[in-house]
Amino acid sequence: MNPHLSPPTVLRPQIVIDGVGQVFHTAGHAMVALQDIDLVIPQGQFVCLLGPSGCGKSTLLNAVAGFVAPTTGTITAGGQPVTGPGPGRGMVFQEYALFPWMTVADNIGFGLRVQRLPAAAVAARVEALLAMLSLSDFRHRYPKELSGGMRQRVAIARVLALDAPILLMDEPFGALDALTRRNLQDELLRLWGTLNQTIVFVTHSIEEALYLADRIVVMTYRPGTVKCDLAVDLARPRDPSAIAFNTLKRELGLLLMEEQQRYHHDELRLAGID
Repeated sequence: MNPHLSPPTVLRPQIVIDGVGQVFHTAGHAMVALQDIDLVIPQGQFVCLLGPSGCGKSTLLNAVAGFVAPTTGTITAGGQPVTGPGPGRGMVFQEYALFPWMTVADNIGFGLRVQRLPAAAVAARVEALLAMLSLSDFRHRYPKELSGGMRQRVAIARVLALDAPILLMDEPFGALDALTRRNLQDELLRLWGTLNQTIVFVTHSIEEALYLADRIVVMTYRPGTVKCDLAVDLARPRDPSAIAFNTLKRELGLLLMEEQQRYHHDELRLAGID
């Protein structure tokens, strides 16, 4: 695999990340989290950000979401500068962030009610999403009455309700068991194929990235830069036991191992052991 492999030619950019850097200042020290990130993501593409802990993948996702302002560089989404959170970008977190006092249906419709849409329009949209995510039988349940996988379905439905063209996901399946994770991965791919959203998905799992993505951006350990930009040319549905799948998995594993070793050396140095 060529570490400098370029992504497919972009015709309609949905997200443009140009020279982005991020520096955090803590206890009088400057920590460079991101450095010179350049990415162009076309409309409808499924991109995974892959890397070890400390590589800045969640920081980059938060910058695209508008939760943090980059120290250097610019980000545009849908042709507009990102200066803060906006309705065109929906965010799904690993933590479900549901309102515990609201039912499933009320959680899904919350953002629509905030937008002061007519009650009939809210009800119709909620009904459609309950059906789309197999939640109809749970409409009157509260989050505490649901499994982790069901709660994450509700969290995804709540974001989809806003009909944002860009979906940002920060390790949304990381806390789930393997079977539930695979079921939700398949559900996400089905929804993506139906809704044609642009998805940027953060993960530390090589297999998850290969199973889901059109394109995998491997990031280096701090400061986070683009180590490899790989177009995943595997037909869907993908078979994790296939030779081609595992060949890419091994090659990506070697790239990540290099960065993991840098992480461990840095930890030893900070501990005064190196």
